[in-house]
Amino acid sequence: MTHDVIVIGGGPAGLSAAQNVRARGRTVLVVSNPLEENPLWKAERVDNYLGLPAVSGAELLTAFRRHGEAAGADFQEGRVLSALRSGEDWYVSIGNTMAQAKAVVLAAGVARGRKFPGEAELLGRGVSYCATCDGMLYRGKKVAVLGWTPSAEKEAAFLRSIGCEVLYFDKPRDCSIQGTEKVESVACNGAEAAVEGVFLLRPAMAPGDLFPGLVAEGGFVTVDREMRTNLPGVFAAGDCTGGPLQVSKAVGEGLIAGQKAAAFAAALT
Repeated sequence: MTHDVIVIGGGPAGLSAAQNVRARGRTVLVVSNPLEENPLWKAERVDNYLGLPAVSGAELLTAFRRHGEAAGADFQEGRVLSALRSGEDWYVSIGNTMAQAKAVVLAAGVARGRKFPGEAELLGRGVSYCATCDGMLYRGKKVAVLGWTPSAEKEAAFLRSIGCEVLYFDKPRDCSIQGTEKVESVACNGAEAAVEGVFLLRPAMAPGDLFPGLVAEGGFVTVDREMRTNLPGVFAAGDCTGGPLQVSKAVGEGLIAGQKAAAFAAALT
């Protein structure tokens, strides 16, 4: 799947970026979790978005999404797991699929959640961020699923359907993963169990985990006035660039990021 621009995130910043990419005649793919999993969806009343007082977060997101769809943006539901630049193209891993583009707009919001002990050390050796991608490696085995989103329960159900014995932990606050060469056990919420795999299913990964070498400060992506990061062809907008964490700021930054990403892609084609 090839587009001019890939937008990571389907919130106000990402949808604003996508609409502006389309306004400049370039193709765009928006990759995101379901709208209902966006934190803004739960806001009962938003009063600080100019011209639309007393609107709910769900109403805003729905209107933004419809605008993007009407503009001709493509959408794919899923979590982005990694990104790699080869030549002039970015290759973005989405679950067990791959997308390709000349430019990327990172608009995935704030990545909430620290790394747990053993997570980084055992990544790829029993620790995974995608059940549907790596689940077949653990068929018939005992695994733990740590889920922070409603879709995590679907991935746990998938693991059960292929014969895994699944221990499910809903929004755990503490966890440690033990093992030497591979995962051997997990301790979570005061309980410990022997497992061969641990699936950590968060709403989003930290930008630095997705884009190695990406410059950030205080947990927020560093950008210039044109929403450019230090990586060629990678732009960022919205909450991931820092405060104020408000819809108006996200939409404005998304506009700039979308325009600049479209121009970057056009210059390479």
